[in-house]
Amino acid sequence: MATASKTRLDLEGMTDEELLNLRLSDLPVRIEGTPLEERVRRLHFELDESGLRFRPHVWLSEEWFSPDGVPGFAAPFYLAHPRLMRLERRQMLEVEGGTERECLRIMRHEAGHAIDNAFLFRSRPRWRRLFGRFNSPYPDSYQPDPTSRDFVLHLGAWYAQAHPAEDFAETFAVWLATSRPRWRRRYDGWGALDKLEYVDRLMREVAGRPPRSRRRDRVEELSTLRLTLGEHYRRKREHYSFDWPADFDRDLLRVFSDSARHASGPTAASFLRRRGRDLVHAVARGTGLHHYTLAQLLAKMIDRSKLLKLRVAGADDEELRGALVLLTVQAMRVVHAGYHRIPL
Repeated sequence: MATASKTRLDLEGMTDEELLNLRLSDLPVRIEGTPLEERVRRLHFELDESGLRFRPHVWLSEEWFSPDGVPGFAAPFYLAHPRLMRLERRQMLEVEGGTERECLRIMRHEAGHAIDNAFLFRSRPRWRRLFGRFNSPYPDSYQPDPTSRDFVLHLGAWYAQAHPAEDFAETFAVWLATSRPRWRRRYDGWGALDKLEYVDRLMREVAGRPPRSRRRDRVEELSTLRLTLGEHYRRKREHYSFDWPADFDRDLLRVFSDSARHASGPTAASFLRRRGRDLVHAVARGTGLHHYTLAQLLAKMIDRSKLLKLRVAGADDEELRGALVLLTVQAMRVVHAGYHRIPL
């Protein structure tokens, strides 16, 4: 009976409010027959082309994650339906994994977790020397060093630096996505090259061999999740919130003006609102910070600009460059204060 009621739900015809009142377990979605299914197939093809017999199983849940000990991973529910992707964008200002390219990047990362679960590479002394202790506590936040060359660059926000498990998964993802000559050139002279060479040797060792673990658990599968989409998004937005960096006013005054000479010019608040989307997208690409986090920073900039009665003092392009630098600086302060992300 529950299955029948699910199939009668017309997600395309529902308002956002109606969707937010639905429980995750009531969503009539599955991977089969969607672009997500094709991307799973593409991941399996890449693994096969690399000589690996490993095929991680994939299921729908709240977010991307690979449970410890399970040689598979969950993908977020919204990728299984275009209406849910639109809701995700309205709620969180971006759709993580929404494009084929980005989805495959994340899947390669999750496959790195899953293959480590399948073969337990983490138990080897060399793994621990290169990546660290797998069982070290997973931090609520991390403070990356953007100048470090000891880690590969794959997902945004220098995610390899979050934890040894993420370091291995990111290194595996680069290995899987890039040919040997290319990653050797790209990381020549980097400490990360030793990690890539090690992963390369590991994968050659297990090429053609079946995984040690063939568990097919589906942890927190969508059909078991009773919270509503509204509750899910409230929790997700709270997770991406942060403490405001200091010195907003000082930095704003470097870009905009409170002088009476510019009183007839456009307000800084209206300028930031008009160019806000471009600013957020540009800084997100450069820092890897979540769009929602950057939108909060932008909203703070707009509120302070209104309170200080700031005006645009230069040409539009000049002001845009200044605002881009300002938002980037504030974003990096968030990073260095300990950037909080949902673990992948």
